[in-house]
Amino acid sequence: MFQRIVITFTFFIFLTLQSLNAQTIRYMMWDPSQLEVEKATIAKFESSNPGVKIEVSAMPPKEYWPRISALAAAGDLPDVFAMSSGYIQSWHADGQLHNLKAYANKLDMSKWFSGAMDVARLGNGLYAFPQNWVAPVMYFNKDAFDEAGIQYPDSNWTWNDFLTAAVALTKDKDNDGRIDQYGFWAYGRYAHIEPWVFRNGGSLLNPNRTKITPDFRAVEAMKFLTDLANLHKVAAKPQDMEGIRQQDVFPMGMSAMWVDGSWNIANVRKITKDKFRWGISQIPKGPNANSSTAKAKGYAWADMLAVSPNTKNADLAWKFIMFMTGSGRTAKDFLGGKVPAYRPIADSNAWLERDSQPSNKEVLLEIGSGTTTTSFTPKWSKWRGYAASKSGGMNGELDEVFNGRQSLRQAIDNFVEYGNKVLSK
Repeated sequence: MFQRIVITFTFFIFLTLQSLNAQTIRYMMWDPSQLEVEKATIAKFESSNPGVKIEVSAMPPKEYWPRISALAAAGDLPDVFAMSSGYIQSWHADGQLHNLKAYANKLDMSKWFSGAMDVARLGNGLYAFPQNWVAPVMYFNKDAFDEAGIQYPDSNWTWNDFLTAAVALTKDKDNDGRIDQYGFWAYGRYAHIEPWVFRNGGSLLNPNRTKITPDFRAVEAMKFLTDLANLHKVAAKPQDMEGIRQQDVFPMGMSAMWVDGSWNIANVRKITKDKFRWGISQIPKGPNANSSTAKAKGYAWADMLAVSPNTKNADLAWKFIMFMTGSGRTAKDFLGGKVPAYRPIADSNAWLERDSQPSNKEVLLEIGSGTTTTSFTPKWSKWRGYAASKSGGMNGELDEVFNGRQSLRQAIDNFVEYGNKVLSK
């Protein structure tokens, strides 16, 4: 009887100590479908760290940002939360991000893509850590190139090379007087414009990102792109693609080239199936792209994890982030156009998927190995006119130029005036 009491008491003490040692990390993210991918990784972290519980919640982006902002205002941020390249500057300015530099200084940073890290380096700190990243690439129809007798684009392609190809690839296949295949497709969308600006060594912003001040290289890029539709007639106007999702124009075979984010790889695979062969390449270099002016190989941004400045478990939060962004993940978590920030996964054959289209995903690794940049600022989505054609800000103004209803000069004057009002508030 006494022995049974001792055993029971010992077990009680054990459970009590376990309870006292238990730690909970609150983790919040914006993609419920991604949570399904991450559940196994989270469970693996918990099993490797007895007594640790990850309390996770996920919601769509439209719900996530109002919710996480409300938690920040209430001083109740989760220990770890998803952070976007588009919002990190605002969150840093508001003092809502824990500086992770001291932790990162202990890492072998060569194992992570430097380009994916750049956006989180603010001042002398590091205010989030990349989980994966994406970048605009040029999608091209290999069958169309072969039919026209044109060599596939590579990292040395210039704007002249691109224009020559776009002219040859623009075709009225059935001689009915209407273009069936354009050489290119673009409108005022950020992922359509900024890659060309940066590959020409240009900038849309002043050095401290407080004003919109397009330099001559940026203007040159915008003129080159809008001339494709209005002068050279090798790109469809946005109004000509009414009723078609912009991301479906290329995979439907309506354009032979298209620049947009690598996240569209999954959609291109889905739509094209085996209708034609296609690949990806870096954005062609502009006439001002040289070692002194081309600041970046590409326009790229990362999905990151941040830590609350008020967390009581900073060390454990960092340990969890390391697991979620590094060796705890597998290639299958990032298939398609999302590039793992952790190089050993991205360099693996499992992620490169050379038996699938595109067979040259190493193009993305080349982009991430260089310096990358963005046009993100506080209130970026408002002044830029995010996403859809017909949206406001810079996007909408440039659409009017692509549609031939406004001069480029007028569009620039309009979006600069509007954007600087937004940034000044």
